[in-house]
Amino acid sequence: MEKMEHGKTTTIKSILNIINSDGGVKIFGKDIRKSEKEIKEEIGVVLDDSFLSEYLTAKNINSVMKDIYKNWNREKFFNYLKTFNLPDNKMIKDFSSGMKMKLKIATAMAHSPKILILDEPTSGLDPVVRNEILDIFRGYIEEDEKRAILISTHITSDLEHIADYIILIDNGSVVFYKETEEILENYGIVKTSKEEFEKFDRSDYISYKKGKYQYEILVENKERFRNKYRNSITDKPNIEDIMLFYLKGDK
Repeated sequence: MEKMEHGKTTTIKSILNIINSDGGVKIFGKDIRKSEKEIKEEIGVVLDDSFLSEYLTAKNINSVMKDIYKNWNREKFFNYLKTFNLPDNKMIKDFSSGMKMKLKIATAMAHSPKILILDEPTSGLDPVVRNEILDIFRGYIEEDEKRAILISTHITSDLEHIADYIILIDNGSVVFYKETEEILENYGIVKTSKEEFEKFDRSDYISYKKGKYQYEILVENKERFRNKYRNSITDKPNIEDIMLFYLKGDK
């Protein structure tokens, strides 16, 4: 997963103008290098390794952020704290991992940004907290359909629940950029014998895996494949299956 890590980190840092990109990045039709302050007023960011001092409280954060964002909404911030069941007078260093992540999200959303940029927001969290945070993101989008979330994650099941589009990056290059619904609806995995596998046209599948007793192949359009190879049986893959076939399968 190291290559994927490099690609997504570079993408996020380019968007935030933390590192220079070759061609520049445009957000809201504006160049981030020329309009950084204006653009960042409309962005909420949740990064794993960037936050305020752990010796601050949520009340302290409100005092700091109101001077940073012109659209900072104190009432909204404290409402998020209440919704997430977070204390406002307890030092961040005494928070659990889940509480820290919720506080980051509350801070990122309190100025009503048009875009949320999230780097591994559910990594290391238990399933209950993860689902709670995904619900928060869904609510954020439903509140205003003009909003968007860019989420980078290795927990692919999260993508199936929240993402409209999925971009797979490998070694800095985009492998695919597709609608989530299209991926889950159209892709298929075919399990077959060596003899049958050798009858398939190479153009009809993306990649394959050779097992001890059978071959597995990933096809982009399972209906078209079934129509061509009548005796084939296709299973429905999840997002992780598809990514592994793209990155680890034999071509």
